[in-house]
Amino acid sequence: MISRPAALVTGGARRIGEAIVRRFAAEGWHVVIHCHASAEEGAALAAELPSAETVVGDLADTATAVAMIERQADRLDDWRVLVNSASVFRPDEVTALDPAIFGEAMQVNAATPAAMAQAYLRLARSKEGRRVIEVTDQKLANPNPDFFSYTISKHALAATVPMMAMAADAADRVYGLAPGAILPSHDQSPAETEVSHRMNLLERRTAAEEVADAAWFLATGPLANGQTLFVDSGQHLLSQPRDVMFLARGDEA
Repeated sequence: MISRPAALVTGGARRIGEAIVRRFAAEGWHVVIHCHASAEEGAALAAELPSAETVVGDLADTATAVAMIERQADRLDDWRVLVNSASVFRPDEVTALDPAIFGEAMQVNAATPAAMAQAYLRLARSKEGRRVIEVTDQKLANPNPDFFSYTISKHALAATVPMMAMAADAADRVYGLAPGAILPSHDQSPAETEVSHRMNLLERRTAAEEVADAAWFLATGPLANGQTLFVDSGQHLLSQPRDVMFLARGDEA
């Protein structure tokens, strides 16, 4: 049994997931790093941390993901937090839905995280109450036509947060965490990234560590159940006609 407080972070080997893993590890927690294609990176990260391990699984297979939750629930004595950070982010068009991209996005970004949260709240043990943190996107409040299936899937995931919060036990909480443009996407150059990530009200780059700090706050702070926290330097308060990746290239059509 692992006796110290534990968190499982999906997609925890890289990008925002890695920052969240490092934040919880810095607080002395045991961190379970879920990874899929980045298993080597996950193992290297776990080796750096004082108390960490990896689990490997394809979130396109909901049954496998739920079984992963069941296994961890059997062995973690104080499993306080599940962070669903993993997602797929593939481009597709608002004028022509791609069934394969749509199906993958809905499965990995919405259906599987919801099923994992259900299993976690059903099975996990913690004396301090349990927290589910669903990582969504500032596109919830500031949608645009790009990444059509991805955006739909994040709206679907966000819809589960207040519903699951209403059904949760009194000591438990379910939250959304909505980042803005944080890290380079697809083929962005450093110059494009610098421009696009300042397209927010504060005209500043939001760091992955800020998202990790927000995850820590949601895991330990007093926020009311069912809320979503935006960490995007005010990007969600704007109206942008396209994804900032394209706006930085001067492509507004």
